[in-house]
Amino acid sequence: MGKVHGGRLVAQALKRHGIDVVFTLCGGHIQAIYDGCIDEGIRVVDPRHEQTAAFAADGYARVTGRPGVALVTAGPGVTNSVTAMANAQRAGVPLVCIGGAGPRSLSDMGSLQDIASVRLMHEVTKWAVQIPETRRIKEYIDSAFRVAQAGCPGPVYLEAPLDLLMDVSSDEEPPTSPGPPARPGCDPGSLDAAARLLDVAERPCFIVGSQLRWSPRAGILERATKQLEVPFFLNGMARGALGPEHPGLFSHSRRHALTRSDLVVVLGTPLDFRVGYGRAPLWNPDARVIQVDLEATDLGKNRTLDLGLQADVGYFLEGLLERVSPKRTPEWLLELMDVERQRKAALRAELDASGNPPNPIRVCHELGKRLGREDVVIGDGGDFVATAAHVIPLEWPQLWMDPGPLGTLGIGPGYAMAASIARPRARTVVVFGDGAFGLSALDFESLARHRLPVVAVIGNDAAWTQIRRGQVQIYGEERAVATRLAHTRYDQVVQALGGKGFWVERVEELGPALDGAFAADVPSCVNVRIASSNYRQGAIAV
Repeated sequence: MGKVHGGRLVAQALKRHGIDVVFTLCGGHIQAIYDGCIDEGIRVVDPRHEQTAAFAADGYARVTGRPGVALVTAGPGVTNSVTAMANAQRAGVPLVCIGGAGPRSLSDMGSLQDIASVRLMHEVTKWAVQIPETRRIKEYIDSAFRVAQAGCPGPVYLEAPLDLLMDVSSDEEPPTSPGPPARPGCDPGSLDAAARLLDVAERPCFIVGSQLRWSPRAGILERATKQLEVPFFLNGMARGALGPEHPGLFSHSRRHALTRSDLVVVLGTPLDFRVGYGRAPLWNPDARVIQVDLEATDLGKNRTLDLGLQADVGYFLEGLLERVSPKRTPEWLLELMDVERQRKAALRAELDASGNPPNPIRVCHELGKRLGREDVVIGDGGDFVATAAHVIPLEWPQLWMDPGPLGTLGIGPGYAMAASIARPRARTVVVFGDGAFGLSALDFESLARHRLPVVAVIGNDAAWTQIRRGQVQIYGEERAVATRLAHTRYDQVVQALGGKGFWVERVEELGPALDGAFAADVPSCVNVRIASSNYRQGAIAV
C-alpha cells in the first residue's frame, strides 16, 4: 500500500470492476487517467470524436453484459458525449462516463473549457456528480457501477476535476469485491394473477424487449416456448434469443397479432412508437395487458394495464412457468402462421429479383449467409437498416445492435470498435444507410489504426429514404428537399483511411465483394448501389 495520483486510483477502481479497455479522445484534463491505465494494463482506445468514444462504451456494454467506460475531457469533450449518453439512457444500457474539469480553485472563473457539466448531464443519466476529493475516487466509481447496473440499466456521469486527478492518496483496496447488480423479483400474488390471466386467454402473445439482455435468467425464453405454445415477438437486444427457425418466434405478423390478441404480455420494453403506443387502432382495445419492466415509471404509460410488475423479466418468466399450466393455442398459431407466410412470400419475390442494381433485400440476404456463430451485426441508419433487421437471421450468441428508441445515427463505428475488441475471434458487421455513414465516417481511420477488421455494408440509394418516402407522399416530389444525396464512393473514403473498399452496382458483383470484405484483415466497406423497394412502403414512425 502506498500513495498514488488520482488518475491511477481511477484506473485501479476500473480494473476492480473488470474493465480492460476504455474509450477516449485525448484531453489534458484527463491525461492522468491514461497514465494510470498504462500501469494497470487497461487498453486505451482513441477514436476521432468523443461521441464515438461514448458510443463505444455503450456498445461494449451490449456485447459483454457489463458497463463500458468512456473518458472525455472537459467542456466540449463532455458536450460531445451528450447524445451518446442520451441514447444509452433511452435504450437502458449501463455505461460509466468520466469527464474532466478544470481545477476546483478556478471554478466559475473562466478557466479553459469550464462548463457546468454535472448540471448538463443530469437530464441524460441515472446519476451525475462531481467526485469531491481524491481519497474518495474509488468509492464514487464503485457507486457509479452499482447505479449504472441496478434496476433499469443506464448511463452514469462522474466529473473528475484536474486537481483531484493530480493529487495523491492511498491506493488501499476496498475490503469487499463488487457484487452482482440488483434485480427486482416478483411477489407471489402478482405472479398468481398473471398465471390466471394467461390461463383464460385464447389469443395471447408475448412481446419481449431489450431488458432480457441484462437478466440473470436470459436463457429462460427457450423453456417458456416449450411450456407455452403461443407467439413470441422479439425486439431490440432480445433479437436472437430464439433462432430464426424456432416455432415460437414470429417476426412478420406482430401488427396483425396486436389487433386480434386478447392478452398481450409486454416484457422489458416500453409501450412507445415501436408498438403503436399500446393503443388502438394497432392494438385490440379490449385486450388485457400485462407489463413487466425494470423501470416503474414505464408501467402503464400510454395504456391502462390489467397487471403491472416492476421486475426482471427473466425472474418473472421463471415464476410464471412455475404457476401456469401448459398452454396450447393451435388455431391462433395457424392464423398468425398464415400471415407470416404471406409476408415471407412478398419478401421472397424481392429476394429472388435478379435485376440491377441489387434489391436491398437481396443484399441483406447475401450478407446473412456469410455470418458466423458469434458474429455481431450493427444497424446504423434508417430504411436499409430497418430492412436488414427483418431479413438477416440471427441467433444468440450472435448479436444485433442498433441505437434503440432514440433512433440516433452515427453509432456504427463506435459500436463496431467495441464489439471487435470484445469478440476478437468473431466478425463485426455494420449495416449502414448511406446517410448515416456520413456522421462518423472518419472513425474508419480509428478502426484501421487499431487494427480492427470491421465490415461495413452500405445500402446506397442516394437519399435519406426513410424520411424522403413520407416527404414525397405528403408534399410531392417537387417539394422534397434536404433528403436527396448522391451515389458517393464511400468505399474510396474507407480505402483512403487505411481500409479496403468495394463498389457494387450489379448482383453478380455482390458475393465476391462481400467475400473479399470478410477475408480482409483491415476495415472494409462494401458500398452497394441499391434499387428501390416496396418492402418498407408506408413505414412512417413518429
